[in-house]
Amino acid sequence: MTEPIHSDKPIFGDFSKRKKIMIMVGAMIGLLMAALDQTVVATALPQVVADLGGFDRFAWVFTAYMLASTALIPIMGKLSDMFGRKWVLIGGAFLFMLGSVLCGTASTMNQLIIYRAIQGAGAASLMANTFTILADLFPPADRGKWQGLFGATFALASVIGPVAGGYITDNFDWRWIFFINIPVGIVTIIFLLFTMPSNHNQTSRGSIDFAGASVLIVLVVPFLMALTLGGDLYDWSSLQIILMFLWSILMLPLFIIIERKASEPIIPLWVFRNSVYSVSIFAIFMTGLGMFGGVVFVPLFIQGVVGSSATNSGAVIVPMSLAIVFSSTVAGQLIARTGHYKIFGSLGLGVMAFGLYLLSDLNAESTELLAVRNMVVVGLGLGITFPVYVIAVQNSFEHRFAGIVTSTTQFFRQIGGTMGVAIMGSFLAVSVGRTVSAAVKETKGAGNLDDSVLVALENPQLLIDSASRNQIHASLMSDPTSAQAFTDLVEVLRVSLAEAISDGFLMSMIFVIIAFLASFFVKEIELKGRKN
Repeated sequence: MTEPIHSDKPIFGDFSKRKKIMIMVGAMIGLLMAALDQTVVATALPQVVADLGGFDRFAWVFTAYMLASTALIPIMGKLSDMFGRKWVLIGGAFLFMLGSVLCGTASTMNQLIIYRAIQGAGAASLMANTFTILADLFPPADRGKWQGLFGATFALASVIGPVAGGYITDNFDWRWIFFINIPVGIVTIIFLLFTMPSNHNQTSRGSIDFAGASVLIVLVVPFLMALTLGGDLYDWSSLQIILMFLWSILMLPLFIIIERKASEPIIPLWVFRNSVYSVSIFAIFMTGLGMFGGVVFVPLFIQGVVGSSATNSGAVIVPMSLAIVFSSTVAGQLIARTGHYKIFGSLGLGVMAFGLYLLSDLNAESTELLAVRNMVVVGLGLGITFPVYVIAVQNSFEHRFAGIVTSTTQFFRQIGGTMGVAIMGSFLAVSVGRTVSAAVKETKGAGNLDDSVLVALENPQLLIDSASRNQIHASLMSDPTSAQAFTDLVEVLRVSLAEAISDGFLMSMIFVIIAFLASFFVKEIELKGRKN
């Protein structure tokens, strides 16, 4: 069945400007809360592990949150289409607060992991539906300026998060990184409760597709777990990783069959027949591959290759984030004023690809300032793309489908980002490992260093852990030959890491170029509600 693409007007389009702004402020506070939590926790996690123990489950604190927030995004979007944005958003904010309280009271690492999953479920509702509120309040022609601000909110979280996490951890107890969400969540709920009507756009609520929702979860979760744990906890060729990927592959046709027969499917398959939607989703997915795969490893370059501190490596991200805030806001305003969005998608991806090309030119002799300049170029391009594809997708469907089509844009961006990090991380490990292992074997044959030192040299973590590196070097000072051999191998490790990360940036650039080429196939439909 092919659905009509012409949208009805926003269901709350007649609200006063003041009321719309109040609703949007509440939505953006909720979005900021969900986005901040990822970066705040990253800074505090070493102290959390020191207190609770369980270093072997370190990654699961992130993984649990990511799995829940990603897998549930389409489900939360569909529920909001059926029952209205207000109560699904308020429920998400409450669930996020509950998860935060539980995280703050966790006494074991296993408890923290479970509670982080509860937080992630709440975050899924906030991330899925905040962008959809735009469709309830504004016609497509007016969404650009707000869409740009939402993109800027994500960027702002990456600036504030590490600073706030470090300050709270250093000056208070780490548990306050979770408790701080309580007043923020209360403010969000108050804004939504008293400003947003509970009406929704469906004449009938229909039924929940429990079968589709269940299969979607058991399809996506193992897939994301395999991407996250592969090359880290397990080898890519291990039975565990192969079985997780195989399970997801087997679940995909079952999900398609269920969705075809469902009266109210979680993801209506006919939406992919809409060329604007399918091409936009592809561009978003490829951008996620390039964006996360490239940007995540910049701090590693700054610390491991340039030799700066962790604080400085975090500061390098700030100019890029500010560039995203600037370009996202400006692009949103220009889309609203001109009524055109396609050109901005192509422009942003082109600038982003150029920035990744500049990053790929970094080497072991590059300075921190050069890395910052290149990151700013990437940020300018990335920011331009933020408002484009959500507006394009929303503009090509009836308003009653706004929740699901908007939430799936976030869903595929998250999937792409997870795959990008996995691909880059695996490539990095193999590339550096191969080069350093060859150098270590050569040195071992010369008999200059004992086995424990050689094993330490095979891990790029040594470049970041200056205390361990200096300790090893100091222990070898009695033997100048061994000390020099160690210094030479550290340099081999540093150069190898620089080359591997640069090649990774080149790989990310290719992903973004593919998205850039796809952007030319996005059909531009006149933005509804535009006054000529």
